[in-house]
Amino acid sequence: MLPDSMTCVEITKPGPPEVLCPATRPLPSPRPGEVLIRVAAAGINRPDVLQRQGVYPAPPGASDLPGLEVSGHVAALGDGVAALAVGEAVCALVPGGGYAAYCAVDARLCLPLPAGYDMIRAAALPETFFTVWHNVVERGQLKAGERFLVHGGAGGIGTTAIQLAKALGATVFATASGPAKCKACADLGADHAIDYTAQDFVEVVKAATGGEGVDVILDMVGGDYIARNIKSLAADGRLVSIAFLRGSTAEVNLMPVMLKRLTLTGSTLRPQSNDAKARMAEGLRATVWPLLSAGTIAPVIHATLPLAEAAEAHRLMESNTHIGKIILTI
Repeated sequence: MLPDSMTCVEITKPGPPEVLCPATRPLPSPRPGEVLIRVAAAGINRPDVLQRQGVYPAPPGASDLPGLEVSGHVAALGDGVAALAVGEAVCALVPGGGYAAYCAVDARLCLPLPAGYDMIRAAALPETFFTVWHNVVERGQLKAGERFLVHGGAGGIGTTAIQLAKALGATVFATASGPAKCKACADLGADHAIDYTAQDFVEVVKAATGGEGVDVILDMVGGDYIARNIKSLAADGRLVSIAFLRGSTAEVNLMPVMLKRLTLTGSTLRPQSNDAKARMAEGLRATVWPLLSAGTIAPVIHATLPLAEAAEAHRLMESNTHIGKIILTI
């Protein structure tokens, strides 16, 4: 028997972490093709922070509650759902609504828990792995034997990208701040961990590749990094932008783009169609989930906090002291 209401954390108004407040709301109802998940845990992600600040609103039709990834058990089925059963353990990419005891999501965006995974580890998977798969594999077209650079290697996206790129057979470069974070990157498989507070990644890449550069860069920094990324790319290289922590505008010399035949691309995950996300889910199911089940790659969990302490979780994320994922437990 499902309850009529649920606990959740809502954004009372745009602002600092304190605007995240516990609340009670009616239980969402799964629409045709959706399932209702009884949430056990939810991941914290940078877009949650941006939504809280009022600069990244939920897409039309999505819950206004923050939270883009959850794990839990299927509590109810919408019309037409046959691939899942009530009681089944899943993790899911959601367009919003993850900071709650229940969340409705397109059934195609649910994935099984990898072998041996509990709900906390499973909640750390969807947002980062969908993002890295789409941008590094689908858009960046990273192949075995190529060279790959990820900025922010110690964050949720970075720790995922290092491991997946290494598993795909790439030589991996990662930037991070300070020796501890660089060691974490190296421990995850980065061949070159670059402390950007003491080293110039352009020079490190140049020296390590004999001046050739890397084939794919995953960048969430932007700003002055854009021109530096272009310098660091090899012929036919691909720069994939997924965020702009230093701003989305820059003055760039496009001559190297033409001479080296570079591709500049990027994406945001949340606004994409469920059909597109379902395609990504199938790629993950076929290629990445076996690696997770085998223990070849694994999410890095920095901290877990109860749902009611979502504001503290956001403070931790904004402190940039974490290595890996921050998880809320419900």
